[in-house]
Amino acid sequence: MHLYGTQKINSNGHLEIGGVDAEELARIYGTPLIVYDIALVRDRARSFLKAFEEEEVSGQVAYASKAFSSIAMFRIVRDEGLSLDVVSGGELYTAIRSGYPAERIHFHGNNKSEDEIRMAFREGVGCIVVDNFHEIRTIGQISEELSLPMDVLIRVTPGIEAHTHDFITTGQEDSKFGFDLNNGQADEAFRLLSGISRVRVLGLHCHIGSQIFDTAAFNLAAGSLMRKVAAWREEHGYTCTVLNLGGGFGIRYTEEDHPLEPEEYVRAMIRTVKEAAAESDYPVPELWIEPGRSLVGEAGTTLYTAGSEKEVPETRTYLSVDGGMSDNIRPALYGATYSSAAALRMDEPHTSAYTIAGKCCESGDRLIEQALLPDMAAGDLIAVFCTGAYGYAMASNYNRMTRPAVVFAENGEHRIAIRRETYDDLIRLELETASIGKEEVR
Repeated sequence: MHLYGTQKINSNGHLEIGGVDAEELARIYGTPLIVYDIALVRDRARSFLKAFEEEEVSGQVAYASKAFSSIAMFRIVRDEGLSLDVVSGGELYTAIRSGYPAERIHFHGNNKSEDEIRMAFREGVGCIVVDNFHEIRTIGQISEELSLPMDVLIRVTPGIEAHTHDFITTGQEDSKFGFDLNNGQADEAFRLLSGISRVRVLGLHCHIGSQIFDTAAFNLAAGSLMRKVAAWREEHGYTCTVLNLGGGFGIRYTEEDHPLEPEEYVRAMIRTVKEAAAESDYPVPELWIEPGRSLVGEAGTTLYTAGSEKEVPETRTYLSVDGGMSDNIRPALYGATYSSAAALRMDEPHTSAYTIAGKCCESGDRLIEQALLPDMAAGDLIAVFCTGAYGYAMASNYNRMTRPAVVFAENGEHRIAIRRETYDDLIRLELETASIGKEEVR
């Protein structure tokens, strides 16, 4: 059984996270419950920063907040010295409310509204990652309207397809994101942005996919971007000051996953950029990366309470839990796989096969197709590992399920980060009366 971060099995045979017994966490906060091992988050953040220090390259490590956005998590990564990626006005608002320094915020998105871009200008974010020609026009108009400057990165698709699931691959030529690096779009974007008086083009950005297990695709992308900025120096006298190579570093969901240590991806990219810079006598730009899943994914564990059981003879045994696709849509959405354990029976043999099913009214609401557990009974506590990324972030109120609580555990202590939703929360935005034509509906 693989344990993550500070997890261990205590003398009672219980799972501990951050020095706190899972039984205590479930008793105090209820289930479903997402528990973050904060020491592991800090360790990952420091490992990424250390890689830049050891390679003697200036850089920024920006937490890709779409993985899990909350005021409490933003404050953790802020205090660890990271920058922050946001992709919407809501994420930007949360970051500002958390006290994040605006100059360390990078604003992404393929369809930023005028209000969102105006908000980015007024808050003074560190840069906007420009994604399309419509956005270039809007940035120019708003910069002129507000008489404010803005640093930008040009997002490009380098034509490199990482080995990952189609739905989360973003770096190949057929993508909704960015300017094509090879058909002239990126060159035109550079020309237009360079013509806006208050806008400064810092450099290029790319993101080639997610859950990537080797460095080859990152190295190819880094080389492609370096060749492009070297060409721009020859053609326009422009020297790139920032190269953002994105994120997508893989984590270990199951025993079939074999990712590198997170910092190894960074070292490989840095060395590729150094080599490319040396070949063209180009100054090594500041390098930015955007880890999201690799910062928080393995740090999250969801605790569920087992409920009903159904045996389908010679096929499978379903074990239902008190959550499901409403708090983790990934298995239903694109077949994501997870590992699990009986949180209060960790020292017992896990040899009975179950399909862990959620309680939503969907046949596809299955969290794990074949989980090995002890013989389970209603009321047993189940831990599903590596749910720290895109679990709560993609959670919904489907079937009027309430979203779970989120708790941080560290050094034997625990604190609530997001409280559990109540039924009152579900209807908080609704009007008790609504008029349709001449009829009043209650």
